[in-house]
Formats: sequence, structure tokens, C-alpha cells
Amino acid sequence: MTSRTLHDARVVETTDVAVGARRVVLEPPTGARRRADPGTHLDVRVEVPGGRPEIRSYSVVDSTPDGSRLAITVLRSPTSRGGSAHVHRLRPGDVLRCTAPLQNFPVRIGAQRYLLLAGGVGITALAATARTLTRLGADVDLVYAGRSRDRMPYLQDLQAELGDRVHPAVSEEGDRLDVDALIARTAREAPGTEAYVCGPLGLLDAVTRAWRRHGLPPTALRYETFGSSGRHSAQAFRVQLPALGIETVVEPGSTVLESLQRSGADLMYDCLKGECGLCVLPVRHVDGLVDHRDVYLSEQQREAADSLCVCVSRVAAGPQGREPLLVLDLP
Repeated sequence: MTSRTLHDARVVETTDVAVGARRVVLEPPTGARRRADPGTHLDVRVEVPGGRPEIRSYSVVDSTPDGSRLAITVLRSPTSRGGSAHVHRLRPGDVLRCTAPLQNFPVRIGAQRYLLLAGGVGITALAATARTLTRLGADVDLVYAGRSRDRMPYLQDLQAELGDRVHPAVSEEGDRLDVDALIARTAREAPGTEAYVCGPLGLLDAVTRAWRRHGLPPTALRYETFGSSGRHSAQAFRVQLPALGIETVVEPGSTVLESLQRSGADLMYDCLKGECGLCVLPVRHVDGLVDHRDVYLSEQQREAADSLCVCVSRVAAGPQGREPLLVLDLP
């Protein structure tokens, strides 16, 4: 297992590759250089408002074979808690604290067919996989969905390299992605397909539901998130953890986990993306609507609303208009 030790990587290049998307090329120190296989990411230390250091994860878009240079691409989000803004401020010569490449999204070589489905900046997790599978002569299709071409990083580069294996779905051009039709066609024509998906929560939910509805094996569907905007706008809400005597407010730019930590709670967590389930806490009571922003809990668990991934999920005001409140237990 690759160490999560942080090293000083030097920024050697920064380029805008789409509206709001910045490519940053890093040069790790000699002792921390590792080959970045498809699906790898870097854990990066960023400075968020208030001067607090936090860890964010960004996919490795491409790299040199020896890992002497690694590229990440980060979308400047208007709802960012500070991580994307920190990366966008970097200039050549700056130093970024980061890990060697870490693997959470490996591709299995040898499948009958591959469907890669990227939503927006989710392409960063799939670009290297698409290139590798194409180079190996695999049967692969890359479906790349976005609002407009100028907001789709690397679209032209991938089309030039991979040709008709790339299938853009551009909403502003009237070609909005029909997830159910895509999965239905996959089930009908190539049921041996393995799918790799990265994008916002809405896309992952749609793919997961369609995959199940059309009877495809769940083990052939793999995904990674780059963050979720949720179903409700982020708003402040109170959170209580009676077992530790904590009551605090979760601001729109923070998370339940961060707010509880600042109040002294020592909680377990890992991915900070709602994928691993390590941070799940039982819900004792809630006033308002639980906005599950994870991909760990099952649909039945979400409907029950008796547990919550505190690293990403939130509470929004309900129809009664009362101040939203979340009361948690320790497991």
C-alpha cells in the first residue's frame, strides 16, 4: 500500500484547460516519485479560509512513466470550501504538499468491453484509463457529458487521440445524455460490459438505478466521485452530539465532520468524499430534510434516514420552515 506521507512537490506549469478548470503539473521530489497508474489520485494539503490546512483528493490526469511529473486538473467551484481556490492560486515555482499516487479506482484488464462515463470534471479520473485501454486494443467507449464544450476539459485532446471512441454529450447542443437509454443499449448489445463512472452524485444515482433496472451485474459497475452538490442548496444548520456534550452550527462552507472536529470530537474518517463509509454516524433525530451526498449508503438506508456520512451529507430546512437540526449518536 502506498504511503500517505506528504511531500513537497514543485509546481512547474499551470494552464487553464476549460472554463474554470486549471491544470497543474507537479514535480515530486526524487524519493517520492511513483508511477501513476490509471485511476490514481493525489491527496493534497490545501489552505482553507481561516488558515486551516485540510486534505483534498485530485485525480492524476496524466504523468510521465517514471512519475517525475504528474498533472492534476481542478475545477474552481463557487461552492468550494477553499480547496479549489487554493489550487487555482498556485503558480510555477510554488510548492504543494501532496502524497505519492494513491489507487482507489483501478481498471481491471481483460473485460469483454468497457464503458467509461464521465460527467464534467469527472473526466480527470477516466482520461488515463481511456488512453491505456485504447493503447491495449480493448473495446472501449468513452461517453463524456457536459454543459458546453468550453467547460469540458481535454475533450478536443481526447477526440484527437481516441477518435470515434469518444462520444460527447453536450447539453447546450441539444445532446443531453440519456442515461437509461445508454444502459439499456449496453444491456441489450453488450451485457459483458464493465462500466467506470465519475461525475456528480446525480449522474452516479442515475447510472446505478439504470444498471440495476436493466439487470446488469453490480460487480461490473465501478465509480468514483469528485464531490456532490447535493439535492438541496447548502445552508446553515445545528448539529448536536449529546454523547460528547457538543452542539455547534454547520455553516454552508463547512461539513458536519469539520464542525464536530472543531468542537473537540475525535471521529473516524478517511476518504472525505462519501465513498468509504468510515465516518457514518447514527441519526437520533432530525428536523428538516436529510441531504445524503454520499455514494456509500444504500437506497434503503438513505430512505430510512437513520445514519449519515458526516464528511459530505447535510440537512436542509423542511416544509415547516423550522431551523434545521441534526442530532447524532456515536456508533
